[in-house]
Amino acid sequence: MVMGKDEIGQHTVQQYNEDLENLHRGVLDMGQLVLAQLDDGIAALASGDKERATRVVRRDVDVNTLEVHLDKECQRILVRRQPAAGDLRLIFAVIKTVTDLERIGDQVGHVARAVLESDLSSPNRPHAALAHLADMVRTNCASAMDSFARLDAAMALEVVQADAEVNREYQGSMRQLLTYIMEDPRITSSALQLAWTARALERIGDHAKNIAEYVIYMVHGEDVRHISEEERRQRLASEAPSARGQGGPGAAGAAQRCGEAISPAQLCTDSVDKTVHNMSVPGCTRPSMRTRIGRSKYVLIIKIIKNNEL
Repeated sequence: MVMGKDEIGQHTVQQYNEDLENLHRGVLDMGQLVLAQLDDGIAALASGDKERATRVVRRDVDVNTLEVHLDKECQRILVRRQPAAGDLRLIFAVIKTVTDLERIGDQVGHVARAVLESDLSSPNRPHAALAHLADMVRTNCASAMDSFARLDAAMALEVVQADAEVNREYQGSMRQLLTYIMEDPRITSSALQLAWTARALERIGDHAKNIAEYVIYMVHGEDVRHISEEERRQRLASEAPSARGQGGPGAAGAAQRCGEAISPAQLCTDSVDKTVHNMSVPGCTRPSMRTRIGRSKYVLIIKIIKNNEL
């Protein structure tokens, strides 16, 4: 089943809607803060601005605070709402995404500290070797958060694929730094410092890729981590016939395409209290079932649908 952005907050319990929407917005707010940190870190690296680098280091605590807050919100929703289907995937994706965002913040802190510790007055400091790598990493991070905001699996897949180019650029930057050292051994210290900085940027790219993979999981329900490009395409191709928005959005994840028969196996039956969304079966009118029901009524509805007697 494919999950779309408009399916967040489609529940009969308004507070549940607000909880999920606030959680989604909270991740985006954290992403904006981390992107701002990344921008400042890259700018400080290019210009040698120690004051800006210091601000980056100090603001890292704000990123950590947001991670703790969002983790607690996820725990609260899991305990109180017992989400299923797309909602549960959203919670899992948020938990993992905020962890990667926090680690991006840590890596940006490493970049800022490298600026503070390096000899920024040296005219031979080869920071230009990292300029393109930094731009690529920044672009991937922004695209990963954009795909999370839109729940756009296609954009997320592009970020995953683009990480290979980031890795190649990192390797090229390392070779360039080694060339600088051989040409002028006097810059060895600053070049080695930049080598660690390049590693931090490459790791930021890996975290952006991770976030994009969580988006794909959230939308398609497919775990595409640690598999080949060919296998990834095959798994996602199996989801192609499903149009976005046709999957089950609510706690039960039971909404199906209008006009198709619904089997009991397609309904989520792993909880005593689930939300059944508007459904349609052949020869029937669309009944309104947007109510919280108990197990006995839930089983009765399943039997009625199975026998096509509703």
